[in-house]
Amino acid sequence: MTVTDTGTPAPAAERPAHRDGNVLRWLGAHTASMIGDSVYYMALAWAAARTGSDAQTGIVLAVGSIPRAVLMLGGGVLADRIGPRRVVIGSDAARCLVVLGLAGALLLTSLALWMLIAVALVFGVVDALFLPAVGALPPRITTDGQLARVQGLRGLSVRTANVVGAPLGGVAVALGGPTLAFAAAGVLFAVSLPLLLSLRISPLPAQEAAERSGTAWHDLADGLRHIRRHPLLGPMVLVVAVSELGFVGPLNLGLILLARQRDWGAPGMGWVVAAFGIGAGASALLLAVRGRVPRAGLVMCLTVLAGAVAIGALAYVPSVALAAAVAVCVGLFAGLGGSLCGALIQTVTEPAYLGRVTSVTTLFTHAIAPLSYPVTGAAVAAWGTGPVFVTSAAVCALGAATGLAFTRLRRAELPR
Repeated sequence: MTVTDTGTPAPAAERPAHRDGNVLRWLGAHTASMIGDSVYYMALAWAAARTGSDAQTGIVLAVGSIPRAVLMLGGGVLADRIGPRRVVIGSDAARCLVVLGLAGALLLTSLALWMLIAVALVFGVVDALFLPAVGALPPRITTDGQLARVQGLRGLSVRTANVVGAPLGGVAVALGGPTLAFAAAGVLFAVSLPLLLSLRISPLPAQEAAERSGTAWHDLADGLRHIRRHPLLGPMVLVVAVSELGFVGPLNLGLILLARQRDWGAPGMGWVVAAFGIGAGASALLLAVRGRVPRAGLVMCLTVLAGAVAIGALAYVPSVALAAAVAVCVGLFAGLGGSLCGALIQTVTEPAYLGRVTSVTTLFTHAIAPLSYPVTGAAVAAWGTGPVFVTSAAVCALGAATGLAFTRLRRAELPR
């Protein structure tokens, strides 16, 4: 221990998140779980397409969104009541058992559509519990000063899962059909369990732990009041809600329709999607290495605004190469803005409310924002990709402008 000039012991240096064994165990568990998710969805889509019609395949892939949307806020209450680690462990254990059970059943009987629907529904319920809990976990495993770096590491984990998961699922399907792919997903969920069990979790402050009482409805209402009354949480939730509505449609369904309209083909679209992933991965790596960005609130709003401009430009570029270059900018700016927003939310939220606050932001990103897909498709059919991308960019920019309108958010800083 070092000693200051006054003779008092100096505080120990904070261990960087990328060198903290506790954070790395969480990162390994998160990565294994995310790759398992990608393999599972690949197997589910393939099995549904081989078993039913196009409409039935769509039903199988969409059915999990219903319990996810309905139960998401309840998942946040549960995470705050019993602790996020317990919920994450239970969720991965449930996914492991269900997927391995399906793989075992397929060894004994032929695949039926009702099996896939049942598994998709279970996954929707589990996601409603898992997503708020996994978002509430980082502040309990590291210090406030490392939360931005952890958000960067989490972003790298998600990008790794996107790059590795789908090809791994495809190889498993090619070698052993959906049975092997479901089994591989189950094994990956199983890998995460011992890592999660070994995590060291910081306890809640005694006062905050004592305040958790009453019914689940009371806890939910209390969490919503906490967001509404907080000088930073309310504005940041507004930024997330509005900007996601403008971001999700064009970057998912809209990009498919744009590639078809421009005759870029599947390879061209693949290059644009890959470029977006490169930009998002670069922003995650920057945050993971740097650990802190000065004027985080202002930078968050400005990067979301820059990403909105890039979204609008994407519909007017004449070639795949230029579209890929613009997509890199979208991924870079949107990824950095999203990571900074996540770090700020986790920093300013009282630990006892982390699950509920995370459930609200996740509800917008994973449940409500995807509802824009039908609107995006209908709008493109009516007016074309250009006006729709510009409108979406304007909505996304409105989210950034909403954040800039709040002085406290513009001046928000991450801990040193």
